[in-house]
Amino acid sequence: MKIVNLFAIVALFLFVTCRTTTSTSRNSKVSGANMLYGESSPYLQQYAFNPVNWHPWNEATLEKAQREDKMILLSVGYTACHWCHVMEKESYMDSTIAKIINENFIAIKVDKEERPDVDDVYLSACRVSAGKNCGWPLNAFALPTGEPFWAGTYFKKEQWERILTYMVNERQKNPAKVEAWAFDIVKGIEEIDTQLSIVGEQSDFTKKQVNKITSSFINSIDLQKGGRNVDIKFPLPNNYQYLLKVYGLTKNPKTLEAVEVTLNNMAYGGIYDHVGGGFSRYSTDANWKVPRFEKMLYDNGQLISLYSEAYRLTKNPLYKEVVYETLSFIEKEMTAFNGGFYSSYDADSDGEVGEYYTWTEQEINAAIDDAEVANLFKDFYNIKPEGNWQNGKNILYVEPTSEFTANQYGLSLDDFKSKMRLAKGNLLKARKEKTKPKLDDKILTAWNALMLKGYVDAYRTFGEEKFLKAAIANAEFLKRQAIHKDNRMTRNYKNEKSVINAFLDDYALTAEAFIALYQVTFDEQWLFKARDLTEYAIEHFYDFETKTFFYTSDIDPPLVTRKRKMVDNVIPSSNSTMAKVMHYLSIYLFNDEYEMMAKEMVNNMLPVMTSTKDPSFYSNWSTVLIDFVYEPFEVAIVGNDFELIRRDLDKNYIPNMLLLGGSNEGSLDLLEGKLVRKETTIYVCKNKVCKFPVNTVADALDLMSEEM
Repeated sequence: MKIVNLFAIVALFLFVTCRTTTSTSRNSKVSGANMLYGESSPYLQQYAFNPVNWHPWNEATLEKAQREDKMILLSVGYTACHWCHVMEKESYMDSTIAKIINENFIAIKVDKEERPDVDDVYLSACRVSAGKNCGWPLNAFALPTGEPFWAGTYFKKEQWERILTYMVNERQKNPAKVEAWAFDIVKGIEEIDTQLSIVGEQSDFTKKQVNKITSSFINSIDLQKGGRNVDIKFPLPNNYQYLLKVYGLTKNPKTLEAVEVTLNNMAYGGIYDHVGGGFSRYSTDANWKVPRFEKMLYDNGQLISLYSEAYRLTKNPLYKEVVYETLSFIEKEMTAFNGGFYSSYDADSDGEVGEYYTWTEQEINAAIDDAEVANLFKDFYNIKPEGNWQNGKNILYVEPTSEFTANQYGLSLDDFKSKMRLAKGNLLKARKEKTKPKLDDKILTAWNALMLKGYVDAYRTFGEEKFLKAAIANAEFLKRQAIHKDNRMTRNYKNEKSVINAFLDDYALTAEAFIALYQVTFDEQWLFKARDLTEYAIEHFYDFETKTFFYTSDIDPPLVTRKRKMVDNVIPSSNSTMAKVMHYLSIYLFNDEYEMMAKEMVNNMLPVMTSTKDPSFYSNWSTVLIDFVYEPFEVAIVGNDFELIRRDLDKNYIPNMLLLGGSNEGSLDLLEGKLVRKETTIYVCKNKVCKFPVNTVADALDLMSEEM
């Protein structure tokens, strides 16, 4: 298909760069609010007093565009987006820009985190029309009926004014040409989404396929610094959960090496907040040193799961430290009184990126009053008098090991760590005097599910009761506020309101988290609620023709095209997660239909999974595949001491184990007839066939090792 590249048309008068740091002051006074006033999203609220007459995305706004026959200018971003803030100050607070927009467009602002469906459509339009430089802020032009005809990202004010004027003139003088652009772009979006091939015949799932995918994974990893072999590095937790699982099943040493080098370098790097805990969204360099400083709930939830699982295997104390510090940050800074979790913290404060997280040497000396401790801290975290970053500022990051620095100062490792804790405590107090980055306090269902699972995985590994309490509080919150009686879910919650119908990832990730919660509580309500959410998703999202799930429900107002999310990214795709959920539920509930549907989905993805040289975009799919190749153990623990045995069993890393049980047999068929009076017994089963029961964790581990 020939795709019209409008980027080439406007390139004659544009020079676009996303590295520009100049900004203009607000030069227009606003007497009143626009239509964003009263919206729940903190991102939309940020624009409520712009001179641009912004509208929210809703049916009334779209009807207005058609009624007035005005083009739509769609601007998409999120609260923690630095360049969104820059473009607002430079362009959307400018009276000249506002006049052009208000006279010629219906301007719509979208929070991509609340409306990932809208974002996905118009981001795809950017990729089709511009081919590159697609990200946020996303600025898209569309016909009054919503079909996009061009999209781009950040532009300086002068560039943006020329683009706006150009689009206005083209619509007035050449409306047919603009409509042709829109036709080609919508066709391109639809073709992107229909690339999935339907494999009619069921393929066998084999170890050979797993080995091929794993080999491609290893080739894509930077085995010196960790992460993928790229210059800008994102934590992609599911990649390393897959590799960890492969190591547990095959003992391929390269897979564990890839996991450890990545986790160690991330934990030592500037991407990790060594003072307050938690990870930034990504590193702008290949060494994990200089982060993009915003902190996102979805990253940290998954990284807690990953570091917890890695600790179970390696017993590396660094991983435990990361989990405890990060969960301390989540508890203090991102947890609502109702048990929900907030979305993110901005990268900026006082108008500067990273100001809250970086330090001058003078600030560190002033905060740590013990000179010896201060010098030790500065050596360990690479603090320079002139700064190790920009404007005399230092990013905390580690190069030597703790043992090396302790030896240099003649300290035991325990004394060294004690002094580091003292120094961090002092810096944390000093940080409280700084301007805090802006908190995005909306609560998103899918992201909460990821943090819920993070708490569950941390509890499984470390046995901290407060981790379980936080997990249950969040699950109860989701059940109460995000799930209706008919199992329809909502996406967002703020100010006691949930106003957006949920998307597929909300159902899939919540169901996965509830299955995980069942495995540490043996409270069947969570397993059955996971089933109920899955049933609702099948009824309202499943496409029987392609045997995949749409991202939006059939009760939602239609967009330009109804898309699917198949590719795993920082957050696993909703389709791969649904396949995993259905596979696990098929085992727990003896549901052959779920198993068949999950297999069909993996079967259709096999050609791309086994042929790609970059399997990181199919890491969760690969995990589902490996669960079919190495079928999970069904480990039932039944009797009064079930909790003690479960705790001991979970101290071990067992990559393919599903737990079930309780003080009695409950209602699951897998538990029928397994209660032995006055005993707590462990049944190791696979494919519903059980070995003779045992009474100790050691014996259960022996039975599993025989089958590995």
